Amino acid sequence: MHDIRAIRLDPAGFDAAMSRRGLGAQSEAILALDASRRANLGLLQEKQAKRNELSREIGRAKREGNVTEALEAQAVTLRIEMDLLQSQADEVDAQIKGVLEALPNILAADVPEGREESANVVLKTWGEPPAFDFAPRQHFELGEALGLMDFASAAKLAGSRFTVLRGPLARLERALGQFMIDLHTTEHGYEEMVVPSLVNDATAYGTSQLPKFAEDLFRTTDGRWLIPTAEVPLTNMAAGEITPVARLPWRMTALTDCFRSEAGSAGRDTRGMLRQHQFRKVEMVSITHPDASADEHERMTRCAETVLERLGLPYRRMLLCSGDTGFGAAKTFDLEVWLPGQGAWREISSCSNMRDFQARRMNARFRAADGKTLGFVHTLNGSGLAVGRALIAVMETCQQADGSIIVPEALGPYMGGIVRIG
Repeated sequence: MHDIRAIRLDPAGFDAAMSRRGLGAQSEAILALDASRRANLGLLQEKQAKRNELSREIGRAKREGNVTEALEAQAVTLRIEMDLLQSQADEVDAQIKGVLEALPNILAADVPEGREESANVVLKTWGEPPAFDFAPRQHFELGEALGLMDFASAAKLAGSRFTVLRGPLARLERALGQFMIDLHTTEHGYEEMVVPSLVNDATAYGTSQLPKFAEDLFRTTDGRWLIPTAEVPLTNMAAGEITPVARLPWRMTALTDCFRSEAGSAGRDTRGMLRQHQFRKVEMVSITHPDASADEHERMTRCAETVLERLGLPYRRMLLCSGDTGFGAAKTFDLEVWLPGQGAWREISSCSNMRDFQARRMNARFRAADGKTLGFVHTLNGSGLAVGRALIAVMETCQQADGSIIVPEALGPYMGGIVRIG
């Protein structure tokens, strides 16, 4: 959500920021609505002052024993006029809110220009894609040949874009999630949380899922929403709160199931489990002081990179361009892992600095050390990592010529002595 006062102060700057998002000028229409609202409020204040004066006149007249019918009639008329002005002001308020909540966040100055992912910038690469002396297979080919990845049963149970894992492959998926959550809590300073998988409208609105992305979510018959990521409940822990500055940064992590309708992805990644309606993910969320969010963004991304390095998975860090940066983000780093079976880099983590965009929607503030000054916090979120995609990367990177899969050493403590699957 944007600050209307900032738009008043620098409408040209706001329009330039929206232009980077591929949008036309917005400030003129917003400020016209704002002027109408402020004019209504000015008239409302004038009529309130007149009504207060009438109330005093009526009181004096009654004390003096005079007739007050005419004065009381004027007061009734003023009340009706005030109610109408308040209704008009509320209507314009709703219009302004509707416009502002549909506009994306202002991008950081160092986000590169570009309309699509081809303009994203490679910032670093870690590890070398493995060289095989055989034709590497994709994860679904490996999983089905092992009899441990069952798409037919999943389709019978739930339809397309679901997967059933069996035996040691199911254990490997569980091991990955446990390894990640343990790493972030024991070494990276995140507090482990168990959060609801169902949230209300206000919670989904606070992290910008509503109203813009409603079609990407699953809704229950009682009006709740299945979470697309633990970012939603974790970030909303700060909603409506005034957090003491001494508590910042507030770092949280959770391993949850995530649910996405994948609206608009028809025909994309239909084979295998790259794009699922249900998957597990370890999410990292940080609530920070505004001055610290840029450093926290770097720190969070390094936490996600550490997972890949411990698993021995080659990756690269991408700085997303203006056209590829998500609606609520000011700046995003994507981590892409190399998938030998596809012969391609695929996203496995996305770490974003939202600055105060979500905090304004949630009214999430901090109290400065002076005990008086209030400000909006900055919020950040990142995948640490998507468990299903990590499973795919391990399967394809650690595959052997006979179709078996070597278990990464870091997962040994979670695999009960299993070092090879197959």
